[in-house]
Amino acid sequence: MTDVTPPDSVVVRTGTLSWLLPRRSALAAALLLALLALLVALAVMASSTGMSLSDTVSGLLGTGDRGTVMIVREFRLPRVFTGLLVGAALGIAGCLTQTLAGNRLATPDLVGVNEGATAAVVASAAGSATGMVGSWWIGPIGAIAAAAVVVLCAGGTGSAGYRLLVAGIGISTFIGAVSDLIMSRENDNTAGGVFLWAVGSLNGRDWDAGVPLAVVLLFLVPLSLAAGHRLQLLRFGDEVARSLGADPRRVRALALALAVLLAGTAVGVGGPIAFVALAAPVLAQRLSGPTRVPVVGSALTGAALIAAADALGRVAAPVELPVGVVTSVLGGPFLLWVLLRPDRAAGKA
Repeated sequence: MTDVTPPDSVVVRTGTLSWLLPRRSALAAALLLALLALLVALAVMASSTGMSLSDTVSGLLGTGDRGTVMIVREFRLPRVFTGLLVGAALGIAGCLTQTLAGNRLATPDLVGVNEGATAAVVASAAGSATGMVGSWWIGPIGAIAAAAVVVLCAGGTGSAGYRLLVAGIGISTFIGAVSDLIMSRENDNTAGGVFLWAVGSLNGRDWDAGVPLAVVLLFLVPLSLAAGHRLQLLRFGDEVARSLGADPRRVRALALALAVLLAGTAVGVGGPIAFVALAAPVLAQRLSGPTRVPVVGSALTGAALIAAADALGRVAAPVELPVGVVTSVLGGPFLLWVLLRPDRAAGKA
């Protein structure tokens, strides 16, 4: 009997069940998990005032003084936890949209999804005397509305990914202008509070902010893995995909819906943190190889980027920098690298 196992994979069997495990992707995931553990440790320790490793450990174990335990357990851990989830959601959303459109620039940042979520949250804070943004679920509502308009203007989610990208940029610019108009009409207190969130910030995020996103990811990650597998078939063309049992229209609709929900929820919780959805899938693709849709790798890379940026923002300046500012500063040169380097993957920019 001829062995049809791909040369870069190994079959893992348990009783009557078997899984096809890509060696390179598995190794990349293991390395990313190790890096993520290191970054989480650094993120818990990082602060402008400095906290030693022993103080951090004592705070985690509850054996330190009251102030240290409160800082580590009630402020640092929930913030890091929420940041990891936001990064994972943005990474998966970017992976799905890039693969769907066949374009590395087609991310929630650039196709209007993030701007739609941002506008909805900004509008919910209009007239507030406290400057506090609304509930996290407002983000997905705005993202869904913006995505519907983009798809309508692009004429669907067909294989012409550049149409989705161009329509998204136009809608994103318009929605961004509306958000700026709303903020310009608010008082200083409201505008200041909303602006801090609108650049992407994890400041003040507690367990109540992270738990809803964890629940959303629990349901959407398995669906994203299935969508990624189906999107992989679309790389061979719609006719080949149909012959292999995939309906291209349904696959594209599912992938876009998942990306919108993930990005909208992430923005609702952590604000529109820039460039993570662009960078995470590109880096994950480099690690896992061009033949895979790196859903897991993108999630781990996105989480690692947020953890690193959040830690850097707390130690790079005397005043804490929002995580969105750090990712924007680092994202500009990365975008130039993406645009200028030759693309050997299936999806070209």
